Amino acid sequence: MTTSKSHVVILGGNFAGLASAQKIREYAGDSVDITLIDRKDYLLFVPNVPTDVMENRDPAKRQRLQLRPALASDDIAFVQGIVKRVDIDRRSVDFLPFERPGAECEVLHYDYLVIALGAHLAYDRIPGFAEHGHTVSDLFHGERLRQYLHEGGYQGGPIVIGSAHFHQGNGAEGLAPYPGGSIPYAHAACEGPIMELTTALASWLTTSRKGKPDKITVFTPEEELIAADAGENNVRHFLKLIDGMGIHYRKNMPDIARLTAEGVEFQGGETIEAELKMILPDWVAHECLRDLPICDSMGFIKTNLLMRNPEHPEIFAAGDCAAVTMPKIGGIGHQEAEIVGRQIALDMGRMDAEEANQPLQPVTFCIGDMGESKAFYVRANTWFGGQDEVLKMGRIPYRLKMRYRDLFFLTNGKIPGFGLELAQFTAEKVF
Repeated sequence: MTTSKSHVVILGGNFAGLASAQKIREYAGDSVDITLIDRKDYLLFVPNVPTDVMENRDPAKRQRLQLRPALASDDIAFVQGIVKRVDIDRRSVDFLPFERPGAECEVLHYDYLVIALGAHLAYDRIPGFAEHGHTVSDLFHGERLRQYLHEGGYQGGPIVIGSAHFHQGNGAEGLAPYPGGSIPYAHAACEGPIMELTTALASWLTTSRKGKPDKITVFTPEEELIAADAGENNVRHFLKLIDGMGIHYRKNMPDIARLTAEGVEFQGGETIEAELKMILPDWVAHECLRDLPICDSMGFIKTNLLMRNPEHPEIFAAGDCAAVTMPKIGGIGHQEAEIVGRQIALDMGRMDAEEANQPLQPVTFCIGDMGESKAFYVRANTWFGGQDEVLKMGRIPYRLKMRYRDLFFLTNGKIPGFGLELAQFTAEKVF
């Protein structure tokens, strides 16, 4: 690239990566050139995969946003490739073009680097998962589960839903996003989908006449509360709800040892019997990042609350690969992308410091399918030291979940601020 403009390279094109690219262009304008690299040429809209599965639709037909046209509309270059190495000293990224096998290694140089590669979802570290496990974290597994549930695979046996242990690094220690708050440690990377699948499967069992919700056991590695980031009061309300359905709740469980045809075996020897085993794995740092000096003890990227690495301020991280992102949810990645865009605009002289230097105050924002065209709406920041906890359930949150997806695709991911504010007002004030 022969230009005097600063070159921003973004690694990763899902929620945090796409949003970072768009926000940099929005705030920094034409002062920078932007290149985004991803191994796939589409954004995977993970939040609506469970709904498609439960409503008997192939998620691959509905939950992919093509990156090339979305980025081209903002004059952002796209490279389909696999990141192999980041050289911090030379400010370069080695990658393999990923269109055909046998490609040579190529190099991109950067002035600013935004790492938004997400995490390695380590199903490959769970013995027996390929043969006996199910999940909804991508299109392949979502479609496999849909076929299992709706095309005669499921025989009506017990169901278990839960998470493997997450091994969180130390990269967010000492950060206080709210006065007196912190980025807490967690034993599971993301348990919102566990809550969603629990209520959605309970509804599906009833409406499909496959049995009652008391077939379901939910487990968590947390000592007390599953998905504590959703707010203690909200979670206790959820636990009371599922207890009333007869759903079993197991807390403080050891890590998963293996999956078998009969159930889930845990380290230490305990087993939960199950025909259907719905599992979320450990979130692990990508191999190309783990040994970099910008990483924490588990390979996640260290940043301050302005999403810059303290030792290398030209390097940012957003989304699941960032140590500060807890839990590993797309909503926090969007908040971080906003900050990245403002910070680069500040450096380019396109935004003043007062406007740009607004540090991360993470909020857990989630809308989860409950089946029968109902959903739960959660907005909470108490886990981090804030004061807000909101929980709503009913048909309006479900409609908001569906319309958010439609608006996201219509705008190529550029949800206008008033749209989010309207959704929050509708969910929290209208009903």
